[in-house]
Amino acid sequence: MSPVADAFSAEGPLARALGGFRPREAQSEMALAVEQAIRGGRCLIAEAGTGTGKTFAYLVPALLSGKRVLVSTGTRNLQDQLFHKDLPLLRRALAAPAKIALLKGRSNYVCPYRLENVVDFGFRAGFSEQEVDHLERIRRWSKTTRSGDIAEVHDVPESSPMWRSVTSTAENCLGQDCAAYEDCHVVHARKEAQDAQVTVINHHLLWADWAVKTDGFGELLPEADVIIVDEAHQFADTATQFLGITLSTRQLTELADDTLIELGKDAPDMGGLADAATLLKNDTQVLRNALGEGLRREAWHAVSGSEAVSLGLKRMEESLLSLAAQLKLASVRGKGLESCWKRCDEFIQRLEAFLAEDTEESVRWFETHRRGFSLSRTPLDIAGEFARFRKSRQATWIFTSATLSVSGRFEHFSRQLGIADAECRRWESPFDYRRQSLLYLPAGLPEPGGREYTRAVLRAAYPVLKASRGRAFLLFTSHQALTEAASILEGKTEFPLFVQGTQPKAKLLEAFRASGNGLLLGTASFWEGVDVRGEALSCVVIDKLPFASPGDPVVSARLEAIRKRGHSPFGVFQLPAAVITLKQGAGRLIRDVDDRGVLVLADPRLTAKSYGRVFLDSLPPMRITRDPNAVRAFFAEAKEAAG
Repeated sequence: MSPVADAFSAEGPLARALGGFRPREAQSEMALAVEQAIRGGRCLIAEAGTGTGKTFAYLVPALLSGKRVLVSTGTRNLQDQLFHKDLPLLRRALAAPAKIALLKGRSNYVCPYRLENVVDFGFRAGFSEQEVDHLERIRRWSKTTRSGDIAEVHDVPESSPMWRSVTSTAENCLGQDCAAYEDCHVVHARKEAQDAQVTVINHHLLWADWAVKTDGFGELLPEADVIIVDEAHQFADTATQFLGITLSTRQLTELADDTLIELGKDAPDMGGLADAATLLKNDTQVLRNALGEGLRREAWHAVSGSEAVSLGLKRMEESLLSLAAQLKLASVRGKGLESCWKRCDEFIQRLEAFLAEDTEESVRWFETHRRGFSLSRTPLDIAGEFARFRKSRQATWIFTSATLSVSGRFEHFSRQLGIADAECRRWESPFDYRRQSLLYLPAGLPEPGGREYTRAVLRAAYPVLKASRGRAFLLFTSHQALTEAASILEGKTEFPLFVQGTQPKAKLLEAFRASGNGLLLGTASFWEGVDVRGEALSCVVIDKLPFASPGDPVVSARLEAIRKRGHSPFGVFQLPAAVITLKQGAGRLIRDVDDRGVLVLADPRLTAKSYGRVFLDSLPPMRITRDPNAVRAFFAEAKEAAG
């Protein structure tokens, strides 16, 4: 028996060390598949349904392999869980001496240099009373932290603008020229990673390592024999953020603010530099105004012919050039000013790259926010780039998630990354979905997209919510539908209402759990990575099939590129992407062996369109009903079983 097989056996080290551990066939099989892939140097794509125990199934062979392993996750929450909970637990259970490390992107660590700058010279940025309070809390914490990981700070919200002021980015980091280099938490974290057998990272850092190659610290990540990608369904989307070009109001404003701070330190006599920094902030606002009111996300050609936009771009470009000239003169005064000069020059190059002519390989688009904007050039296909990434790393790649297949097939995932040589395996969830759940497809709903559709969905869902006594997620495919639903329900339902955006996500979930009978309304960020077990969540309502909007500039360009290659955009991209997203949303319902609940899919296309069968075939094997009485009976039975 191999060490991995022994670990998962009924009398193995996991059973001896972990209370309540029971061997699970799917978990053992997946662990052996991971072990064999590592030994044979083969690429493995592994889908493991909720409850399989896939985390232990890849961590155990990783720890026992003796090889250097990078474990990449889609979220920082999972990173923290793996490093602080799962890996220490398994290391003790297996008596494995493997050294482990946690490595996040630099923006997750407080920067001693930038913190000192903000404390001493930040008054120039005009902080509010609340921001000053946040800064003081961060300053006090920084005196005691060992890791510098900002996740340790619970009394300053993630949304506080002070975090941007006291953390660094690849653009503003001074690298080895920094006066605080010896105290740098990023340097210390990377040294730990270089010495570790298993290092936990995230997709953003993994792609940044490839996109940036090197920076002020040299290699971002240690060389690895094995790279395990968890939450792999997010991997390709993350890639587009690092393989494209983006220039935003936030980047330009932070450059101007950092210039003013460094000016106060090292060149207070250079008034022209202060004027140039202030002018850049003003001219970015001119361009923001030219891009129109409201929130927009459109292809660049929608505004490129506008005289106001052309004028705003010209003014912003001239301001950047003027600031660069002033910073070049000031760069001899200090390393901070020299860094600002290099940053300014980089932004000029990004703007030039964005303004270059369109190509078939990328799409130019813009997005406006309440006070700012971003300009982006995004690649349409990352398969070729990932092939180069794999070749450069020369590692064994293992991809895993609960949602990688469509109707049991992996073509959509493997095509996105250009993987042709992988072994593909699936393990169903061990949960008894036919007993634990019910899929309700309401009858008589209008076609999605009509004015009254959201109201009709709520009307159809209301008897279910009464039967479930609240305790439900209502998941929407758009912010517009979410806002409309919230306004309809506000003050007209007996259940407490929790709406995405009214509180931080963690607080909203905590309040929902505590309420005992709440309704939580959410969009994209609540479709995945949210774990509410037990009776607190007994119903999930999904308003529409989650097709990506064809009006989105990146989606639209990608569909056109597929069409030009002679393929069906719907079959190749739109349908499989929507199936994966729906599987994520539906996966919120049953999280444990004792959970029971009803999934409401309101979209009439599930039964009216031939492709509806693809969605239904990709979901767990739930009983399906169109009878509201069956829903009431299901909840009555669940209540009786609970006593």
